[in-house]
Amino acid sequence: MRVLAAMSGGVDSAVAAARAVDAGHEVVGVHLALSATPGTLRTGSRGCCSKEDAGDARRAADVLGIPFYVWDFADRFKEDVIDDFVAAYAAGETPNPCLRCNEKIKFSALADRAVALGFDAVVTGHYARLEDGVLRRAVDADKDQSYVLAVLTAEQLSRAMFPVGDTPKPQIRAEAAERGLAVANKPDSHDICFIPSGDTRAFLGAKIGVRPGAVVDADGQVLAQHEGVHGFTIGQRKGLGLAGPGADGKPRYVTDIDPDSGTVRVGSAEDLRVWTVRAERAIWTSGTMPEGPIECVAQVRAHGGTAPAVAEAVGDGLEVRLREPLTGVARGQAVVLYRPDAQGDEVIGSGTISDTSREPHSADAAHVEAR
Repeated sequence: MRVLAAMSGGVDSAVAAARAVDAGHEVVGVHLALSATPGTLRTGSRGCCSKEDAGDARRAADVLGIPFYVWDFADRFKEDVIDDFVAAYAAGETPNPCLRCNEKIKFSALADRAVALGFDAVVTGHYARLEDGVLRRAVDADKDQSYVLAVLTAEQLSRAMFPVGDTPKPQIRAEAAERGLAVANKPDSHDICFIPSGDTRAFLGAKIGVRPGAVVDADGQVLAQHEGVHGFTIGQRKGLGLAGPGADGKPRYVTDIDPDSGTVRVGSAEDLRVWTVRAERAIWTSGTMPEGPIECVAQVRAHGGTAPAVAEAVGDGLEVRLREPLTGVARGQAVVLYRPDAQGDEVIGSGTISDTSREPHSADAAHVEAR
C-alpha cells in the first residue's frame, strides 16, 4: 500500500514509519506545521510542532530513506483545535484538545488530503491497536491512547495504521536506537502542545479576558471573587482563591460552573460523585449504533476515571448509567465506552459529555443486552 506517515519529530512516529517501511509499504513522511510561529523551539518535554521537531522528523525520514514533506495546517489547527479549546473553556467546559486534533486534523484534514493524493492509509505513532477494524487499547497501559482515538469513525479507522501499539514504550526507544534514529531518547511531549509554558490559565486569560464572577458554596454564600470561569474545572481543588477548607475542615472542590452568571460553585468530595453521564455527538467505532442498552466500562479521562456501566444510544447522543460513581466528570470531556470482556480493551464508542446527574439509580440488568 501507499501510506503517509505523520511524523511529529518524536520517537513513536519515527518507529511507526520505520515499521511501515519494513512491512513493504510505499511510505512517504509528512510533518504537520501546526504552529503559526514555527520558529519557536520546544522547551524540554513541553510543546511540539516546532522548527526543532520538523528538523528531527526530516532527519528520521533521511535515515529511513523515504521522501519527506512539511504541510502547513496551522490555520486549520487554530480554527478546529485552538479556537474550539478556548470557546469550550469560556463556556465552562473542560475539553481535551488531543481528541479534537485527532478527529479534525490527523484523521480528517490530513487523511482527506492523503486519499486525494492516492494514499491508502495514514500511519501514526499512537499507542493503540487496530485488529480487523476494531480499535483496542495498546499493550503498554501507561501509554495507551485509545481514549483520544475513540472519536474516530469506522471510515477513519479503516484508513489508519498504528504500528507501535503492540509494543511497550521502552522497547520502542531501544528499537529506535538500533535503527540509528537520533530521536531515540527525545523526551515525550507533555501537557498541551500549543501551550509550551504549561500555564493554561494564563493562555486562556489572554484569549478570553477578564470576566469576573463569584465562588460560592452549596448554600450560595459568596466565598471569593474570580476573573473568569475559564480558570476552573470540575473537581479542581487548588487555585480557588479560598482562605482554607470548609466549615467541616474538609477540602473544597469545584462542583459546578455556570458560564452565564460567572458562578463557580464549590463543595465537598461527596458532591463530586456522578452516577449518570449524558453525552452528545455519539460515535460508534463499528459504524453501527447498538440496539438497546449495552454493558460496558466507561472512561472519562485519558488515564483513569473508569467504572462499569450500562450505556444506551439516545438520539444522536448517549446516556451512560454508572454502576459505581465517578468524580471530576466535566462537560466537554469525552466519555469512552469499552467492551467489558476478559480483555476489556475494545473501544465501543464515545461521546462528548453534555450533562451529569448525581442521583443514584438502579440499572435493570435483565434488560441489558451483553455485547
